Amino acid sequence: MALFDDKVKSQLSQLLSKIKNPIAINFFTQEIECPTCQTTHQFVEEIASLNDKISINVYDFLKDADMAKEFGIDKIPAIVVTDATKSIKGVRFFGIPAGYEINSFIAACVEVSGVTEPLPEAILSRIKKIAKPIHIQVFVTLTCPYCPAAVATAHRLAIENPNITADMIESTTFTPLAVKHNVSSVPKVVINDIYEFVGAQPINVFLDMIEKI
Repeated sequence: MALFDDKVKSQLSQLLSKIKNPIAINFFTQEIECPTCQTTHQFVEEIASLNDKISINVYDFLKDADMAKEFGIDKIPAIVVTDATKSIKGVRFFGIPAGYEINSFIAACVEVSGVTEPLPEAILSRIKKIAKPIHIQVFVTLTCPYCPAAVATAHRLAIENPNITADMIESTTFTPLAVKHNVSSVPKVVINDIYEFVGAQPINVFLDMIEKI
């Protein structure tokens, strides 16, 4: 049974029509798919079918260990949205980006394709100066209306600077990780396992934390 009915497919097609250059959805699962892996697999297949500029690569987390290593994938289901040349590799989703998170997923597809809102020069300059490896984890739930904004901000940072990796993490799929980081409300943002804050904060708040590292 399809996840999206014809009406939703039509709406999604319209949003995805903004895609400028080809992109790839790189999906990591395993041979005997976990329940969330199955649904996520169907999700990415249905999204990819809506626009011919989207290709899909499906990798087995164990058999394709070299690809998992290349993308830094340590848990599944995982999705990495890349441009055709894989120059952008830091836009990642762990767990299904459904519910409200479909907004951040569609935004990621469009932005990775080369369509982004201009950022103020001062902000862009701060992003470009980041020279250390930065790992941003944004813990979300699919019923949280504020979470996609936090995910989109983290992903924008990863698009602008290859030293930054930004993950959407669906809290109920990865409960032990959410417990480890004391996620009691979402969105919760954790940067390099050192700094954290709650809420969909503006991009300068992310940068203030990153610059302390």
